[in-house]
Amino acid sequence: MTNFVQLLIHCYKMKLGFLFFMLLPVAAHVYVLWHVYQVLPLPVWAKWLVIILMAAALVMMLVGIFGAFDRMPLSLASAAYDVSTLWLIVFLYLLLVFVVLDLGRLVHLVPRDWLHGNAFTAGAITALVTGLLIYGNIHYHNKVRQPLQLTTSKHISKPVKVVMLSDLHLGYHNRKAEWQRWVKMINAENPDLILVAGDIIDGYVRPLNEEDMAADFRSLKAPVVACVGNHEYITGIDKSLDFYNRAGIKLLRDTTLTIGDLVVAGRDDRSRRNRKTVEQLLAGVDRGKFIILLDHQPYELEQSQQVGVDFQLSGHTHEGQVWPISLIVHSMYENAWGFYHKGDTRYYVSSGLGIWGGKYRIGTRSEYIVATITGQ
Repeated sequence: MTNFVQLLIHCYKMKLGFLFFMLLPVAAHVYVLWHVYQVLPLPVWAKWLVIILMAAALVMMLVGIFGAFDRMPLSLASAAYDVSTLWLIVFLYLLLVFVVLDLGRLVHLVPRDWLHGNAFTAGAITALVTGLLIYGNIHYHNKVRQPLQLTTSKHISKPVKVVMLSDLHLGYHNRKAEWQRWVKMINAENPDLILVAGDIIDGYVRPLNEEDMAADFRSLKAPVVACVGNHEYITGIDKSLDFYNRAGIKLLRDTTLTIGDLVVAGRDDRSRRNRKTVEQLLAGVDRGKFIILLDHQPYELEQSQQVGVDFQLSGHTHEGQVWPISLIVHSMYENAWGFYHKGDTRYYVSSGLGIWGGKYRIGTRSEYIVATITGQ
């Protein structure tokens, strides 16, 4: 009887938690839209038009998540994806601005009329958000080349040059033309090997198939080895695996591959609950070779250290994509971005070459790593 009561209490708490999780973003949107309505110096009908357009962007994104994009013409679906995910960035910064202004009112630093039909306030907020979006979009397209020197006491017959990527998120927003630019950038490095730490696909395989992006993968001038990420599961793992196969990508799902003096191990994503531990994955592997682990989500970093992984490449975090989400992400992970040491194991958590949603990087960067592995 006691266990039954505890179960009821647990279910009650879970429902309350879910309800809170759902109501919080709804309340935040109501808060922002109400402030937008109040501050605009426009006729009532024009204010309502702005509110309806903003709400429509949100609805479009929610409808798209449930498959509406795949039923639209490709160009229209791309435009709908861009507009709807753009709203999330606009909403975030409008929320921050209005919270700051309301706090200013509480301490009597912001006059009440600044938030009611005020052309100056409305213009300043519009200019601020627009400026951030322009900067963020330009910064997103500026791909950062991150060199990385990995020296080891293990035998490396000759230096190995590896281009390391994560989170390409190819789909409705990062389409064929964008991917072809990245392919040229990668090929210009003349790498011996290309490693991808998951999330090649954004969540919809249709644009990759219709634009035959698999052919562009096959034009890469080095072998491509990858692990899956959570977005391959969001896309549908069978659809993702079919694309990987046609693209000529060597996929490691809880398997290993020996390439010269290197052993590359790829974990399945955390989306698969019964995936192998790092210890299970490396059972029987030649520990005299330089061991690289691909693990999309940078959790349980101690597992790699404990079994003697030389280097781990992860992604997933995007470092939050935009500030101040980046601050939250850094609080969630032992290492949310960049180079990291744990014992004798070295790690790099990439913020990603591509991005989910709108193409904006504010306070973070899009990057690819060019690593050179040499013996002493």
